Amino acid sequence: MIATTMFGLENILEKELIKLGAEKIKKGNRCVYFQGNQKCMYDANIRLRTALKILKVLQVFKTKSETELYKHIRRIKWHNILSTSSTFSVSSTVNSKYFTHSHYVSLVVKDAIVDHFKQKFKKRPSVDTHKPQINIHIHISNHDCTLSLNSSGNSLHKRGYRSSKFHAPINEVLAAGIILLSDWNKETALIDPMCGSGTFIIEAALIAMNKSPNIYRKIFGFQNWKDYNQKVFEEVKEAAIKKETPYYQKIKGYDISASTISIAKRHIKNMKLNNIVEV
Repeated sequence: MIATTMFGLENILEKELIKLGAEKIKKGNRCVYFQGNQKCMYDANIRLRTALKILKVLQVFKTKSETELYKHIRRIKWHNILSTSSTFSVSSTVNSKYFTHSHYVSLVVKDAIVDHFKQKFKKRPSVDTHKPQINIHIHISNHDCTLSLNSSGNSLHKRGYRSSKFHAPINEVLAAGIILLSDWNKETALIDPMCGSGTFIIEAALIAMNKSPNIYRKIFGFQNWKDYNQKVFEEVKEAAIKKETPYYQKIKGYDISASTISIAKRHIKNMKLNNIVEV
């Protein structure tokens, strides 16, 4: 698997994965590679604070042309991954002299998948770029190609507590990463004098209580997969809740804007952190 992150947070993410019990961990550029079972993948989505997405690698291969790419993608047994009633999307990241446009790469992959189904079933799954059930990710670096399934769905920075639109909010993953990089000991109080909508103080509270950042998230990409195991997922969530610890200090936020404070209070309530966070 591949856990993607922001530049500069690779070391923190590596430490998180070690703590999670992942195996064969290796840092990359804006990502960390690791191995684990289905439970580990569910756990990574729920508990990692500095990961943006958890990608499950399907295949790694070499390609230098769109024809080669199309043929390779078409040969994959997509009917084991998707059904004709599924909706899917393809996202791509390209850094190659052979492929110069990421959108075009996505189109080639999409066509190959659709043609696979047309040949086998005379039917095809639908493309949905807004809320797909399955997101397929392709990464091409020069002629090295990595094809993955996005187990997260939407980016993991979307914890679910931000119920109101707010100007210039800091990304939740970045906020968590900054707090972890600060070496805050989680025993003293923490104060944010310009807290805005509360991202820093919420992420700090989650860290202080060892509360999983995505424990209240409603949907992950893997829940639409054919091999989704509800029992294992519930066990992972229960285990994450049991790992929570009490925090006896206070986390405080201040802001000059009354309306902003109102938004922050709503976000704090959404994560059930009223008992340790004051604004």
